[in-house]
Parts: sequence; C-alpha cells; structure tokens
Amino acid sequence: MDTIKGGPLEQLAERCVSALGLDLEAVELSKAGKRRVLRIAVDTDGGVGIDSIAEATRELSNALDASDVMGAQPYTLEVTSRGVDRPLTLPRHWRRNVGRLVVAELADGSRLKARITAADESAVDLTVDGALRRLPLDDVATARVEAELTRPKSTDPRKDG
Repeated sequence: MDTIKGGPLEQLAERCVSALGLDLEAVELSKAGKRRVLRIAVDTDGGVGIDSIAEATRELSNALDASDVMGAQPYTLEVTSRGVDRPLTLPRHWRRNVGRLVVAELADGSRLKARITAADESAVDLTVDGALRRLPLDDVATARVEAELTRPKSTDPRKDG
C-alpha cells in the first residue's frame, strides 16, 4: 500500500474533506487484482459518524469523477475514520485521545505507558504510574493508543492513576 503525500490526489481529497469540516488523515492507494483501492481516512473533534463518512464519500466520488487524478484504470473508493490503530503524529491526535492509554517510544530510546490527561500544540500531559508528567511532543518518536477492554470513567489522574 502506498501512502500518497503532497500530490494532486491528496490536494483534491484535502479540499473535499476540509469543505465538510473534516481533517484528512491519510490517502492510501493499493492494488487489488486488476483494480486499485483508494482508501481515504478522515477525522474530526468528537469523532466521525456514519453520516459524515457517507457525505465525504459522495463528495470525493464526485470530485474524482470530475478530475483525471486517478487515470483510466478502475478503482474502488473507501472512506474511513482514522481508527485507533494509527500512530499519534499530530497535536490534534493527542487532543482527540484524551483519557486513553498510550504506549510511546521516546526520542531518547525509552518507552512509557501512560494515560493522556490533556494535550496542546507542543506537549501532552500524561499520568505515568500515578504521577503527572508533561511531555513535549518533540520528545516522542512514536506513539499509539493501547486498546482497552474497559476504560476508566474519569480522566482525572487523582481518581484512576
């Protein structure tokens, strides 16, 4: 699967989804036999509902049909939400996952498991082993949300450490 960065296809997708108030998270193109699959991931504060996915699919389909960015070879368009398994790479990803457990590898080679309590454009506040820690985003090499079967009811570190 190829991730499309910066080209006309990504620019067209960005225009379409941003007009709907959505953030473009990924544009991926893969082969499926003689066809191609164009997968576009979107997100927004509060999450993306099925109605937003359907509307984005219609808008993207119309825009793709009106352009030549996909060429003549057949393709299938799939519009999805960002998904919990994608890495946290932007400040908005951290903000949208407040309250979730995260596993991060830091730039210094260390690794931590913590709960996100707050995030802004430059740093994230975490609860690590019951203690609050402010971590600059520049210190994070990679991070992913850890799946939990049951999440604590509160994101207040004094209540669920």
